[in-house]
Amino acid sequence: MLSIKKYAAIDIGSNAVRLLIATITEVENKPTNFKKTSLIRVPIRLGQDVFTEGRISETNCQRMLTAMDAFKNLMECHNIEKYRACATSAMRDAENNELLVDKIKDKTGISINIIDGKDEAAIIAATDLYSMIDDHKTYLYVDVGGGSTEFTLFSKGKTVTSKSFKLGTVRLLNDTVAEQVWDDAKNWIKEKAKSYDKIQMIGSGGNINNIFKSSGKKAGKPLSYLYLTSYYQLLKSLTYEERIAQLNLNQDRADVIIPAAEIYLSAMKWVGARSILVPKIGLSDGIIKSLYHQETSASENS
Repeated sequence: MLSIKKYAAIDIGSNAVRLLIATITEVENKPTNFKKTSLIRVPIRLGQDVFTEGRISETNCQRMLTAMDAFKNLMECHNIEKYRACATSAMRDAENNELLVDKIKDKTGISINIIDGKDEAAIIAATDLYSMIDDHKTYLYVDVGGGSTEFTLFSKGKTVTSKSFKLGTVRLLNDTVAEQVWDDAKNWIKEKAKSYDKIQMIGSGGNINNIFKSSGKKAGKPLSYLYLTSYYQLLKSLTYEERIAQLNLNQDRADVIIPAAEIYLSAMKWVGARSILVPKIGLSDGIIKSLYHQETSASENS
């Protein structure tokens, strides 16, 4: 028996908005296959407005409407059966968020869920993360976004605890992160990690994916603390224009990649991790998996 479905995930982040279209193939007596059919990324950078002015500008409200209308049309073209749109840190903090959500629903029909840091961590954990975790080891999972970073501690194959901090790349670029936030993150991680002898790091987010790609390493191989440190020093030694020209970085990646590397390196230092695993997963992957799991459990219960 063969079953093919198409789901979509919309991830409205502080730096960019993404549409992931996935094809899900079920074959009897075989593992379900999730294939990324299409990924569209639009660098709207909502956090630039929100973290400095407290609200999303008229220009970016219009860009959001245009992007969501395009996403709606693409989902129709792909015959999407189910979708979910999730907005994170910037939309959480914007004083005009409900107004924009209502306008998008009215103009495009797309319903947006503004999720908190805990929901974000839980959705990402619905990905293939557990399949990469050794039941005998302890991991600190760090997901760095434009507006926040989610830290999750795993031990013996289970989630021990997780917390979200307003420590994001766009916030850091705009100098809107107080020293206290760094201290709070550091103290929380050290407190939670002290019961464990050895902790390994797992990192996700567009910036660490980009750094991993530049390393030329094979999938599944970790990046060393030494490599990440030297790459961070290289990034800092180049101007914004040189990062684009020499490292082939996108314009909206060439600035946020430096504060992202700072967050990963800091977290590695706090738990004494010598390397970081970089699975290619993120919120949009988690949305697809959670939609699938919801439907599977609903059909089993009916």
